Amino acid sequence: MSSVALARAYQHSFEAHPYGTLALTNGALNALGDIVAQVTQNLIQPPPTHRRDDHSYNFDYARTVRFFAFGVAMGPIIGRWNFFLERHFPLRKSMVLKGHLQESKVSMKALAKRVAADQLLMAPAGLVFFIGSMGIMEGRDKKHVQDKFRELYIPLLKTNWQVWPVAQLINFRFMPLAYRVPFQSTCGVFWTLYLSIANSKENQHAKHDDSLRQTLG
Repeated sequence: MSSVALARAYQHSFEAHPYGTLALTNGALNALGDIVAQVTQNLIQPPPTHRRDDHSYNFDYARTVRFFAFGVAMGPIIGRWNFFLERHFPLRKSMVLKGHLQESKVSMKALAKRVAADQLLMAPAGLVFFIGSMGIMEGRDKKHVQDKFRELYIPLLKTNWQVWPVAQLINFRFMPLAYRVPFQSTCGVFWTLYLSIANSKENQHAKHDDSLRQTLG
């Protein structure tokens, strides 16, 4: 019953303030993905300072805030993108048949175009925004942001193309427009977990390289 009430509240909020609703929803789910990532990292690879009987976590709150901010910024962008796909690649066409307005069957060609456009245009652009914004929010200079791109962009894009086409196929085919960003964000909790861990590992490599340069130089 509570889930029905939550869905109604979300639908009402989306109808009244679509982009604000998408921003907060995407931000919250992005933050959740990072929380899951940090807990997972601490369980699998606890910091060296932790003793075996030490159950405390080295939780980075600023990192979660960065993922929340990225999600808030991306929510309206993804929402507008979904409106664009809906308008330019309609899955059904309306027609008058025997005096009644009816819709045609789902066009698999239009569905394939939606997924292709999403993966060939939005996915690469979204990763550019992710890596660049994370680098800036982490306080990196231009050189370190460029290093981050070289380290992460191609591996993340390849992994994206292995995971997201199927998820987006389901999303575009079955989810109503209002729920596409939340569905994508919910699936994206696991994707954010992967991005968060990848970004954290790259940060550790960058700090190690900087420390090594300072020692040698």
